[in-house]
Amino acid sequence: MNHSPNGQHAPVEAIVAENLAKQYHIGLREQRRDTLLQSALAALSAPLTNLRQLRRLGEVSADEAADVLWALRDVSFRVAAGEVVGLIGRNGAGKSTLLKILSRITPPTRGRVVLNGRVSSLLEVGTGFHPELTGRENVYLNGTILGMRKAEVERRFDEIVAFAEVEKFIDTPVKRYSSGMRVRLAFAVSAHLQSEILLVDEVLAVGDAAFQEKCLRAMDGIAQTGRTVLLVSHNMQVIQQLCGRALLFEGGRLVADGAPSAVVARYLSHAAAASLPEPVRLGDELCLRQLSVSQGGAPAGEWLDSSRPFELRVCYDILQPVRNLLLGFNVVSSDGVNLFRTYDMQSAGLGERAPGCYESVFTLPGGLLPAGHYFFEVTVGLHRLRWLSRGDIRLRLNLGGGRQTDVDFPGVVAPLGDWTVRRADEAREPIGSEQSHG
Repeated sequence: MNHSPNGQHAPVEAIVAENLAKQYHIGLREQRRDTLLQSALAALSAPLTNLRQLRRLGEVSADEAADVLWALRDVSFRVAAGEVVGLIGRNGAGKSTLLKILSRITPPTRGRVVLNGRVSSLLEVGTGFHPELTGRENVYLNGTILGMRKAEVERRFDEIVAFAEVEKFIDTPVKRYSSGMRVRLAFAVSAHLQSEILLVDEVLAVGDAAFQEKCLRAMDGIAQTGRTVLLVSHNMQVIQQLCGRALLFEGGRLVADGAPSAVVARYLSHAAAASLPEPVRLGDELCLRQLSVSQGGAPAGEWLDSSRPFELRVCYDILQPVRNLLLGFNVVSSDGVNLFRTYDMQSAGLGERAPGCYESVFTLPGGLLPAGHYFFEVTVGLHRLRWLSRGDIRLRLNLGGGRQTDVDFPGVVAPLGDWTVRRADEAREPIGSEQSHG
């Protein structure tokens, strides 16, 4: 039993990660052969080259090797039992790789992990489900994997089915479920079966708004029961709402560990960019070429007049015919609160866009947001299919402007609307010549 120096029991550590590193070997572009002789020699040496590559898959290669990618590097942290910890960072920062190591899906290249308790994970839609089995059978299968007895699963079964809202389809093979049905059932299983450690990767971003709200309430309830939770999310508001601690990853390294508000502020400020230094390819469908901001018909920098409208312009190439394109912005306050999201489908619809060069312009009216700095995150996805970019490309814009008084107007939006003030005993002309100094 652990004891602290003052004789009291030390907190039990649910997760201990020490010097974790994960290395992957990636494919390289095949060298071009300019002559028939070069092609013939390459064909003759191919078996030997392939054998060498197979042998290297199980080896730890030097950092400078061209075909090496370090998804994690020297990551160490400890999580006490009952903590709710958020993992944040750009795509490719190492968050999902870490959860896969903690879930025993993939082993670390170096380092070790100690887990004190049963682990339940929800890393992707339908993870852990057998497509040929029914929803009912998959619930019992997941319980068995966690080491639970049949009676324990039965006690929770009705709650799981009711939460997932799949009563009519519980005896249907999961392969016939829609993606929304799979994620509802997967989350319900993870949330209700009795594991001590819960690992969740972006599940709160899937499903409709009502289900996301339901997940938030469930996660909040889980946090109150003393279960240990590691949550990956690009939604900074969720991280600050649910978590008591946050870890920030950059390039496979853990670079910040502390209070969510401070870690989120560092993440947002470091990820901000004024423009695209070079085109960004998003899957096979789209390539972002340029982002720009203008106000009053002239190019604008980071500073804008909050009282006047301004435009955010996205120039991009559609590389192949695409339907159901969602391209727009998340508007995020300086403390990580999502203020709103907007897509150009409000103008263009979700029909097919043919290959070609496009420009989408979002105009934000003046006077909507109070003075301060904001982040405009480029958000691109294919509706009900997959995301292409969320939070990786972000503009930081500072909204200022002249102030008529020194009175502050705190809040999410600027104080729009009109006041009329009249004397009750002389309800004639409005009073407008005197300023109130509250």
